Amino acid sequence: MNERDLLSLVVKAADDKKAVDLVALNMQGISLVADYFVICHGNSDKQVQAIAREVKEQAHEHEITVKRMEGYDEARWVLLDLGDVVVHIFHKDDRGYYNLERLWGDAPSVDLQEELQS
Repeated sequence: MNERDLLSLVVKAADDKKAVDLVALNMQGISLVADYFVICHGNSDKQVQAIAREVKEQAHEHEITVKRMEGYDEARWVLLDLGDVVVHIFHKDDRGYYNLERLWGDAPSVDLQEELQS
């Protein structure tokens, strides 16, 4: 699975659990950490955990290694490292504080409508 297919898988999994304000940033040439960052939030601890769990389950179903998952128990900022794609799932109260979209403002956004329709 290439990085664009992985991005699509992650976006669809997050959308399936009603992730709010789903954003993907193309980090190629900007960060050595990953090719894409996916950023979203949930409106409650349970929703944040449900989004993270769905992303992890979809990754396992497609035999993609989840290199690391942090923050799941606290459900304030869950980070999933899938290699080429890093997923940031915030609680709505914390997303604005960290404002990763502004921090990585020079990264172009990916049109997620295309990902969700494929």
